[in-house]
Amino acid sequence: MRHFDFWSLNMGYLMLLALANGLCIAASRAINGKLAQSRGAMSASFWNHLGGFLFLSLLLIVGSAACRLPWQAPGMAWLGGVMGALFVAINSIALPRLGIMKTTLLVIAGQMISGVLIDHVSGPSARSAPLQLVGIALILAGLYLSKRGQERSAKPHAQSGMQRSSL
Repeated sequence: MRHFDFWSLNMGYLMLLALANGLCIAASRAINGKLAQSRGAMSASFWNHLGGFLFLSLLLIVGSAACRLPWQAPGMAWLGGVMGALFVAINSIALPRLGIMKTTLLVIAGQMISGVLIDHVSGPSARSAPLQLVGIALILAGLYLSKRGQERSAKPHAQSGMQRSSL
């Protein structure tokens, strides 16, 4: 008789959910970047958060999620909203200038750095910090190489006097 491993099934579901979340974040950044180009970063951030507020309000009204009064939340909970608004506004500024891939990789590198620091301060998981720092370094090296490749393809060929065509 085969043993059913609920934890593995649940973990796979959660991993797919996290992957879908990443896809949503990239799409949201692209939408906000376009909106920021036409309306400005703060306006894009405002509309992003208003849309999120209305969607979550609908989920609270229709669903069975408990809505607690905000003054029952710890003081640090209020920082999450401020950081979320800054995240959207900063992405709305950076994305049109850097592109989706570079902006996303830099955001991931920043999240990894803060994750390593938070783990180091809060517990014994500091043993994995060197490997995590290697991962951050690889992301940054990839961005550097990508930038160098773009600069090289933009320079005219000295021998032929012609520029490379871009696809």
